[in-house]
Amino acid sequence: MGSMLLSREVPPYGGDTLFASQYLAYDTLSATMQSLLVGLIGISSSANADVSKTREDRIKNGGKDAAAPREHRAEHPVVRTHPETGRKALYVNVAHTSGIKGLSDAESAPLLQFLFAHQVKPELTCRWAWEPGAIAFWDHRCTQHNPVNDYHGFRRIMQRITLEGDRPV
Repeated sequence: MGSMLLSREVPPYGGDTLFASQYLAYDTLSATMQSLLVGLIGISSSANADVSKTREDRIKNGGKDAAAPREHRAEHPVVRTHPETGRKALYVNVAHTSGIKGLSDAESAPLLQFLFAHQVKPELTCRWAWEPGAIAFWDHRCTQHNPVNDYHGFRRIMQRITLEGDRPV
């Protein structure tokens, strides 16, 4: 449903988090694109999650991945309806959405690449600058977050709580 992030230690510069409205990502698509997307099912795969690993993630494991990691797959609508607001939101992300059900990889890849670029446009995004003791809450059903990895040589210690949600529709 959502997550809360509490900053315990922040670098002297950088380490911000970008939040992108997936309501706006959907709303700013053409009516034709909206009608094309509604009803499509995205295929999510944990095998695709490597694209979201940070430099620090790779340093921690020496650049080596665990032997034969188990892949987890799920299907979610490309456009979901928020259960409380009734608004539609784009519901794909570069770290997990690997395809679209019923389309070949060659057919779904360009559509997904367009959506991945569209959903994080600056005009759909706000940048949160962390201070020690700050807390942020975001709704995963209509928001994406992306930590900016631009604070090399400094620590950024955060505590996160993620709340269980519903099945996307």
